[in-house]
Amino acid sequence: MSKEDISRRQFLNYTLTGVGGFMAAGMLMPMVRFALDPILEPSADQKMVAVTPVDKLTNEPKRFDYKVKQKDGWYESDVTLSAWVYKAKNGDIIALSPICKHLGCTVDWNTDPSHPSQFYCPCHFGRYTKDGTNVKGTPPLAPLDVFESKVKDGKLYLGKAKPRKGA
Repeated sequence: MSKEDISRRQFLNYTLTGVGGFMAAGMLMPMVRFALDPILEPSADQKMVAVTPVDKLTNEPKRFDYKVKQKDGWYESDVTLSAWVYKAKNGDIIALSPICKHLGCTVDWNTDPSHPSQFYCPCHFGRYTKDGTNVKGTPPLAPLDVFESKVKDGKLYLGKAKPRKGA
């Protein structure tokens, strides 16, 4: 026997290890694919959702709640979102996110008596002007996000909220 020859015992050991590994991979691959497939699937962009008739909008911000369908991995649900919406002087419709850029609390319009006509975050006393710009000297370091919006058939449709550059 030369040095390169293998014994029957080694041959059976290599063969059984290879076959066992192949069978284990065959059983594990469907489970791994099942676990990773939703993560690797491209996310569908949120479609525009009808929120309110345009004739309900005024120059004073109003909060509108609406529902969107959300898919999180395997779980699909209806999620309630909110937006502060108003008509600007030039007729443009502005839709702002109610999420404070400091720590994610919810902002309200005109609820701080010492600073009327501003968005106010009660968690850490953050303030924003009517157009969503953060007031310097308060905790938020960026303006409120703005929703994509369009008007069709007399209704306001909102899409995803897009961040704006800090002020």
